[in-house]
Amino acid sequence: LAHDLDVAFADSYSIPVFTRIAGAGTQHLTKVHVVLDRYDITDPTHGLAAETFASASFLEPYDAQLAARSVDLASAYEVGVLVETTDIADLKEAATALAAPDVEQVYTHLLAGSERHLPAFDR
Repeated sequence: LAHDLDVAFADSYSIPVFTRIAGAGTQHLTKVHVVLDRYDITDPTHGLAAETFASASFLEPYDAQLAARSVDLASAYEVGVLVETTDIADLKEAATALAAPDVEQVYTHLLAGSERHLPAFDR
């Protein structure tokens, strides 16, 4: 969800904050795919087009955040803050159940990325 929103924002606004974060999100997904492959875990996004989700529970928040983005640039920044703060909370919660050091490293990297992205939306 976050990556698809970042890409949509980058396409809509073509300003560095959105294009850089979309690019970083692509790198983050690559790291996640490495871990999924290593542990033979099925990627729930495999074969899905952008803006398509394996779980319908992602579609409503995605559509709502995408609609807010189209209001104006300030709203797009607010959505960026919401996405990053949600990612930070989700990653912290999920990290408490990790045991594999390589997976912990990926989560730590993802968390650090979201923490670095958050100030970029402080406009």
